[in-house]
Amino acid sequence: MFLTIRTTTSPVTDLGYLLHKHPEKVQEFGLNFGKARVFYPEVSEEACAAALFVTVDPIALVRSRTGPAGEAGSLSQYVNDRPYVASSFLSVAIAEVYGSALGGRCKDRPDAVDRELELEAFVSVVTCRHGEELLRRLFEPLGYAVEVQRLPLDPHFPDWGESRYFSLKLKGTLPLQLLLKHLYVLIPILDNNKHYWVGDDEVEKLLSKGEGWLSSHPEKELITHRYLRYQRSLIDSALERLIDDTIEPEEEDELRDEVEIETQLSLNEQRLGTVLSVLKASGASRVLDLGCGEGRLIKLLIGEKQFEEIVGMDVSHRMLEIAMRNLRFERLPEWQKKRLKLIQGSLIYRDERLAGFDAAAIVEVIEHLDPPRLHAFERAVFEFSKPKTVIITTPNSEYNVKWPTLPGGKFRHSDHRFEWSRAQFQTWAQGVAERFGYQVRFLSVGSEDTEVGSPTQMGVFES
Repeated sequence: MFLTIRTTTSPVTDLGYLLHKHPEKVQEFGLNFGKARVFYPEVSEEACAAALFVTVDPIALVRSRTGPAGEAGSLSQYVNDRPYVASSFLSVAIAEVYGSALGGRCKDRPDAVDRELELEAFVSVVTCRHGEELLRRLFEPLGYAVEVQRLPLDPHFPDWGESRYFSLKLKGTLPLQLLLKHLYVLIPILDNNKHYWVGDDEVEKLLSKGEGWLSSHPEKELITHRYLRYQRSLIDSALERLIDDTIEPEEEDELRDEVEIETQLSLNEQRLGTVLSVLKASGASRVLDLGCGEGRLIKLLIGEKQFEEIVGMDVSHRMLEIAMRNLRFERLPEWQKKRLKLIQGSLIYRDERLAGFDAAAIVEVIEHLDPPRLHAFERAVFEFSKPKTVIITTPNSEYNVKWPTLPGGKFRHSDHRFEWSRAQFQTWAQGVAERFGYQVRFLSVGSEDTEVGSPTQMGVFES
C-alpha cells in the first residue's frame, strides 16, 4: 500500500522536519505485519513529496491469526487484497512511522506544527463497497477537494463488472497533523475490516484522533460504528463522550458584548431589518437562517406569512436551546410550529437537509470561520445547497476605528478569525459568484461614513 503526501507551501523543506524523515535517505521500519519504507519522490524549491510504502506479509498474518476470517487452510487467508489495499494496516504504519507528526511534535520546527499547509495526499488503492459517494461523504465535509478514480477489476474481462477499488487524492489547506489524523481514522472506515482486536483502548484512540473535527462531522455515527466494529457498548461510550462544538457561557457573554458595542447605533436591528426586507423582496417562501444563533432573525421571519417554511441551523446545541427559549417554541400554535425547524449542523459540511430552499441568510457568520475553511463553506452553500438567493453580512473592518469602546487593532469579537475591508469582501464575493453561477450586489447597513463606509457590509447573491 502506498501513501504520498505533497506540499507546495514554502519552505517546502518543513515537510521533512514535520515527518522527522530526511529527504535524502530511504528509511526502513519493521512492523509486526511487514515493513514500511519512507522516501521522497519529489524534492525541489517548489514542492516536496514524501511517500510511505508499506508491504504486508500475508503468510505472517495467517500465522498470527490476524488475517482474513475463515477456516485454517482457506485460500482466502493466503490470496487476498491485504498487501495492496489501504486499511487499518496503513493506520498502524502512520502511527509508528509518522508518530511524531501525528502527535504534533517537532523539536526543530515547533512553529510549523500548527501552520496551515497546502497539502495533497494520494492513496494508491482503497476499497469501498459503497463507492465514490461514501468517499466524498467522509472527506468533503472536512474541507478537502476529493478526486476519485475507480480502478478496473480486469480490463480484459469487462463482463465481470466494476471493482470496489479506487485511487483517492485529497487536496486541502490544513496542518499536517490534522491530515494524518483524518487518514488514521477514516482509512479503516473504508475497509471496515480491522486486523486487530477492538477494545476499550480503541475508544480512546478514536476520541484522541477525532478531537476537534469528529464531533461535528455529519457522518460521525457511521464513523464511530465502523471504527469500533459495531460493538454497542464501545459505540455508546464514544458517542456520549464526543463533545459537540458549543459556545461556553463566557463566550455567550462575549457575544452579548459584541451586540452591546453595536447597540449604540441599533446596528443589529438595522442589519436584521435589512436582511428581512431583502428576503421579502426576493419572493422566497422557503428560507434558511444558517448560523441562526439565538434566533433573532427567525423571530422576525416567523411573523411574516410569506415564509411558509423556516429552517434555522447552528453548530451549537446550546445556542439552539437558547433560540428555542427565545422563540417560546412550546407556546407557539401548531400551525406555526409546522413552519419552523431548528437543526444542528456545520456550514463547512455538505448537508442534504439544506437543499431546495429559495433563500438563505448567513448573518455575521463567515468571520467566525478559519480562512482555510472558506472553500468548504462556499461549496456547501453555493454548490450543494444552492439557494436561489443567498444573503451574507459581515463586519466592515474599516469602520472599527469609529467605535471608541473597541481597542485599536482588535476585532469586534474574540472568536472572529478575520474581518474584511470593503474591497476584500467584494473581491471574495465576486469570485464566489463567478465560480458558482450567481450575480452579486452589495448593500451598506448602518450609518455610512464618507471615508470608512458603513459598519456592516452585505452581499446579495442571486442565481
